[in-house]
Amino acid sequence: MAGGWSRDGAVQDQIDSTVEDAVQRSRSQLPRGESLTHCEECDAPIPQARREAVPGVRLCIVCQSERDRHQAAFSGYNRRGSKDSQLR
Repeated sequence: MAGGWSRDGAVQDQIDSTVEDAVQRSRSQLPRGESLTHCEECDAPIPQARREAVPGVRLCIVCQSERDRHQAAFSGYNRRGSKDSQLR
């Protein structure tokens, strides 16, 4: 059932797009390949214990913490733009 000016299935398309975006974002953050011995951002050595605990690690703890903090700020967005979501 369409609502307003949207066509039938438009809401499901929005939901599918949101889920697809989240999956792509998560997959892009997965480690790939061999663990590095030095951080690719600051060139600090990555401890052996971290390389064993997180296969494919590419960042030191400090740089990874900074990246995680920036990623947490991203909460996505509401594709529908409903009034309820705009009131928050």
